[in-house]
Amino acid sequence: MATKKTTASADVFEFPAFDVSKMTDNYREMADKSVNQTKEAYAKAKTVAEDATKAMETTLETAQAGTVELSLKAIDAARGNVEHSLSHMEALLGVKSVAQMIELQTGFFRKQAEMMADQAKTMQETARKVAEDVTKPTKAVAEKAMSEIKVA
Repeated sequence: MATKKTTASADVFEFPAFDVSKMTDNYREMADKSVNQTKEAYAKAKTVAEDATKAMETTLETAQAGTVELSLKAIDAARGNVEHSLSHMEALLGVKSVAQMIELQTGFFRKQAEMMADQAKTMQETARKVAEDVTKPTKAVAEKAMSEIKVA
């Protein structure tokens, strides 16, 4: 009986069999999974960065083209104003009475106000179009990113 007692107490304090190869396999599997997830995350981040870079380049090119377009419109407006003013000065040189001068001045101011209103309208439309064109690439990238976030 003494031997039975010894074996029973030995079983209680005995460590279960520990298989190191199973633990190694589990760690290897975890490491592989972690590496694969990191690669996927890197690939996604790289794609997002490339898309953002392309959008930025497109935005800058569009902004430059828009600036040129707005500048040309401003030059045209200035040219029209100068031509109108010079023709008015020529007309004033031929004035023979005060009434004729007042009539010329009134016509000049009326025409100048109409030209300025048209020029402001044209500049506003051009600026709106340029602003829309400039924001399109960035807006597209942001919408794509948001849709991908919603899917994930």
